[in-house]
Amino acid sequence: MSTEYIAGSCNIGKGEVRRRKFVALIGAAITLTTATTLFITDQSRVARLSIFIPAIIFAIGFVQSRKKFCLAYGLAGTFNFGGLGDVKRVQSEEDRKADRTTALSILAQSAMLAVAITAVVFALPL
Repeated sequence: MSTEYIAGSCNIGKGEVRRRKFVALIGAAITLTTATTLFITDQSRVARLSIFIPAIIFAIGFVQSRKKFCLAYGLAGTFNFGGLGDVKRVQSEEDRKADRTTALSILAQSAMLAVAITAVVFALPL
């Protein structure tokens, strides 16, 4: 794992990655709980679309932790390799542009993952 900022590639350290993994776990738990509730209460197929909300929480945390890149920091032009909350500003406009591109890519990947999860839950014949 990198211990320094790399524009468009890595903008968070170990502590921040752990936070993203925790968000992914919470999102996964809420997604599973919501799906289970939808199925055991025999909700309509349209109600199953609500799974998208917890699925996007899971997906964003998961993709960020895998990429070691924070979506929000990338959009804000910041990074953190110190203690939690020790955020630094990216100095170069070129680096900020690379970070925004990566952040938007992470958002798109997360949305696609959440849509796929939603589609599976929607299509299940239960």
